[in-house]
Amino acid sequence: MAKPAIELDNVDLSLGSGAARVHILKRISLSVAGGESVGIVGPSGSGKSTLLMVTAGLEKADSGTIRVAGEALEALDEDGLARFRGRSVGIVFQSFHLMPTMTALENVAVPLELAGRRDAFVRAEAELKAVGLGHRLNHHPAELSGGEQQRVAIARALAPEPTILIADEPTGNLDAETGEEIIRLMFEARARRGATLVLVTHDKALAERCDRRITMRSGEVVEDVRTGVSRAPLPV
Repeated sequence: MAKPAIELDNVDLSLGSGAARVHILKRISLSVAGGESVGIVGPSGSGKSTLLMVTAGLEKADSGTIRVAGEALEALDEDGLARFRGRSVGIVFQSFHLMPTMTALENVAVPLELAGRRDAFVRAEAELKAVGLGHRLNHHPAELSGGEQQRVAIARALAPEPTILIADEPTGNLDAETGEEIIRLMFEARARRGATLVLVTHDKALAERCDRRITMRSGEVVEDVRTGVSRAPLPV
């Protein structure tokens, strides 16, 4: 069996203060093997996205231990967490989070430059070509469709060659056909690179394409089902 890429043990997190304090994650224990794909489903407010943020080191847990790609996240300060994300975790958000004043090429290359990669623009161009945007390198986000913007976001996430890819409702702002193309890209990238994929979705059918489907409710994991095989869309 592959070594765990993600290990959470008894993770708790509350947000807010006083009467407004809400218990978001409750005693979450979870292990994801290297190269595994996991789909996380559950109603709004169940803690799905917060679980991803904790796993990526974007949110600090109140208690428990979190080990991702061999790093104990609770032991890292903000700079350490930023370096950890830069080398180990690629993140794709529902809302793309592209810089509007930068071209597609710059959106992918600049984070690599900041991380000290001398081949930043060469690497960025290769990743954009891999997601079918070789002809849109010098276009700004406002000049791109929603699907194209999400392709840029995927290229940005994959450019540092992370071992873990995290996606939070990556098709939430897209129509069904475009969303299917984005999912195909993500599963293909995961298979090609041997990366671990963890995605949050409201689409149970999409979660069923993963190796495992995890269901959350009220901040707890209430079901963890192995689906048998990854049922990713086949390349066209």
